Amino acid sequence: MNWREALNALHERGEAGVLVTVAAARGHTPREAGAKMLVGAGHTWDSVGGGNLEATAVARARALLAAGERAPELLTLRLTDRAPNEHGRQCCGGEVTLLLEPFLTARPAVAVFGAGHVGLELARLLSRLPLALHLIDSRAAQLAPERLAPLDGGAATLHVHHAPIPETVLADLPPGTHLRLLTHDHAEDAALLDAALRRPDWGSVGLIGSSAKWARFQGQLAALGHPQTPWPA
Repeated sequence: MNWREALNALHERGEAGVLVTVAAARGHTPREAGAKMLVGAGHTWDSVGGGNLEATAVARARALLAAGERAPELLTLRLTDRAPNEHGRQCCGGEVTLLLEPFLTARPAVAVFGAGHVGLELARLLSRLPLALHLIDSRAAQLAPERLAPLDGGAATLHVHHAPIPETVLADLPPGTHLRLLTHDHAEDAALLDAALRRPDWGSVGLIGSSAKWARFQGQLAALGHPQTPWPA
């Protein structure tokens, strides 16, 4: 995947990134002006020259992401023995100015686990909104194109996941995703809730069910080692 494809993928998933461009290259440099790379929270795509130059750019880009910065900035690095470096020497003899452009797609993401009558109706409502909508079910028949036809044409970008073990999808969802657990099986709901609560960066986690179901789940969560804090009802 090149940086253009990765940029589209991040946008579709509602994830932030930083586009790094060689704005100016003077003397001997590993890449020419115009070379680009994309930096995400966990991956990078393409290259602006490797070595200390690139490692410094990636570190700075991720600092911008962590701080939620929106303004672009310039970073100039000299490629000589005497230049400060944290990631090894680069002795090309030139100088490179990089343009770092953060983009915070900030498109909300919602994951609906369970495409039964309640989950599908919720997904239908959400499909009208400008967000990334993930619909997950362990039953392939629930995700048949004819059932999901009402979700077509809305403002949301729809991602359909058939997952016999639904909690495996959690690893593919971006930080800040809002989870809604509406499966047909209380055992699936319980496994999803346990897995979800082991990762702290969700936007929110919601579970459908009666007060009796919730009371049982709280006991199960405590037995699995989750803190016994007051849970919202």
